[in-house]
Amino acid sequence: MSIVVGDTIPDIQVMTNSGGSPTHVQTRDVLGSGKVVLFAVPGAFTPTCSDYHLPSFVIRHDELAAKGVDTVACISVNDPFVMAAWGESQNVGDTVVLLADGNGEFTSAVGLEMDGSGFGLGTRSQRYAMVLEDGVVTGLFVEPGGGLTVSAADAVLEQL
Repeated sequence: MSIVVGDTIPDIQVMTNSGGSPTHVQTRDVLGSGKVVLFAVPGAFTPTCSDYHLPSFVIRHDELAAKGVDTVACISVNDPFVMAAWGESQNVGDTVVLLADGNGEFTSAVGLEMDGSGFGLGTRSQRYAMVLEDGVVTGLFVEPGGGLTVSAADAVLEQL
C-alpha cells in the first residue's frame, strides 16, 4: 500500500553528496520541516528525467519558493555518486537537494516501487511528486503511466 495524503513521511536513511563526499542523511531531517516538494524519478540520466522532470524544478525553483516552498528535493534509486554527477551535468546547484535511495528503502517504505527490469533497471521508483508540510503529506501526484503530466514543476505549482 502506498503512502497517502495525511501520512507522515517515513524516516529512512538515504544519501546525499555534500562537499564531494557521500553523506548519510535521514529523510525526516531533510524532508520533515517546512514546506517541501519531493519528486521521484525512475533513474538519473534517463531521457524524461534528464530532459524534462529535473529541469522543470530547476527552472521553476523561484516560483516554488514564492509559493512558500522551503525545500525542493529529488529522490531516485541510484547511488550518491550518480546523483552527484547528474546534478553537475544538469547545473542543479543548490536549487534541488538530490537524494540517493540506493537500496530503494525509502521507495519501498512509501510503497511507490516499479518493476523496471524490462529496461534493465531492476526495482526503481515510480515517477511522482509529493508536497509535505512539516513531514506530513498534503499532496501526492503519481504519474499514471510513462508520461510526465502530474509530477512536473508546472503541475505541482498549480496545486500549491
